Amino acid sequence: MKWLRRVMTVFVLSIAVLAGWFFFRRDHAEPLPVAMRTVDAAMLKDPVLIARGEYLAKAGDCSVCHTEQGGQPYAGGRSVATPFGDIPAPNITPDNDTGLGNWSFEDFWRVLHSGIGRDGALLYPAFSYTAFTKVHPDDALAIFAYLRSLPPIHQTSKPPNLRFPYGIRNTLIAWRLLYFHEGQYRPDTRQSAQWNRGAYLVQGLGHCNECHDTRNALGALSGRQSLSGGEIPAQNWYAPDLGSRQNGGLAGWSGKDIVDLLKTGQSAKGVALGPMAEVVTKSTQYLADDDLQAIAVYLQSLPERPMAVAPKEAFNSKALADQGEKIYAQQCASCHGQDGNGVDGIYPPLNGNVSVTEPVGMNATRVVLLGGFSPGTVANPRAYSMPPFAQQLSDADVAAVVSYVRQAWSNHAPVVQERDISKYRTTPVD
Repeated sequence: MKWLRRVMTVFVLSIAVLAGWFFFRRDHAEPLPVAMRTVDAAMLKDPVLIARGEYLAKAGDCSVCHTEQGGQPYAGGRSVATPFGDIPAPNITPDNDTGLGNWSFEDFWRVLHSGIGRDGALLYPAFSYTAFTKVHPDDALAIFAYLRSLPPIHQTSKPPNLRFPYGIRNTLIAWRLLYFHEGQYRPDTRQSAQWNRGAYLVQGLGHCNECHDTRNALGALSGRQSLSGGEIPAQNWYAPDLGSRQNGGLAGWSGKDIVDLLKTGQSAKGVALGPMAEVVTKSTQYLADDDLQAIAVYLQSLPERPMAVAPKEAFNSKALADQGEKIYAQQCASCHGQDGNGVDGIYPPLNGNVSVTEPVGMNATRVVLLGGFSPGTVANPRAYSMPPFAQQLSDADVAAVVSYVRQAWSNHAPVVQERDISKYRTTPVD
């Protein structure tokens, strides 16, 4: 048993070294500017600062996670589903016992910038501190002032419900060492002020890459090209590639198309569905036009993507192709058109639609089964929706029609398999 003791000794020493390195690193983390280390109550009541904080909180989409369905705004309770278990978002109203009432701005800054709780506990990266670390201190202060202006709600935060060993917070020491890079956004002097504003919003407050990238087995972002698309873990939605240059998911999109989608929930190229519909409803529709245009400028600057690998499976059965085309003609063409181009402002196009052609086909499958619900916004209050077909179509029918749409017109996406359809029948649309 000597070998086992040796292995355990090496393991414990490794954890100790990592822990020491981490806490040394934390003590030498990027500090707050001296002028912001002591924030008095009068400063936090400045109406101009509070109004700016409200805008920035919407840009950060804070209410989506920190408000449970039917609950009080920002009082927490909504759980973030992950492959490791559920992590409820905490109460961030200014209640003294269960919220931020007794917090200092430095407490808030350490959470946002370093992912460390007021009690010193390491935070799970379901809270996107990996992106929020880029937020400027003055913006963080405005958000804090806004949150402190809210009505206090007494609601105790729920503990995480994670499988072993993920519920052991100290395991995050190694995760952070490997995957967390603390630091504020630094403007790129080679780019325009508009580009830098867009980059700051996308990379920081907007935390777009948290969904629009793949994750590894430990829940960390892949580190490949930013915003290049990925499956949202435990949610069964695919967040598409946001590159608009050659081979990007938004290839062919104009700046206006991007702004329209973020402002209204729909554009000439498609509509926001699933988690993105909620982002538009609670966040991006409220952004100033200048900020939306800055985001579009930044996204349009993303580099060209590598040429996609040819689909491994195409229509190799005339019977399957004919079945899919027949179902499309019966159930879909009256709205989306025989040519798949839809009706401008009413029914979205399927031809060239990134939600249709994303790599795995889960978005189109879910919409066919469970319906499509684009967001109602101030600029588009009477959005159209698509009825569900789960009761009318068999798994074979759904596979056929989705595969047909993904191969028709200018689309060249892989087919979906009948065996993959059933798991989406009971998945909530959100």
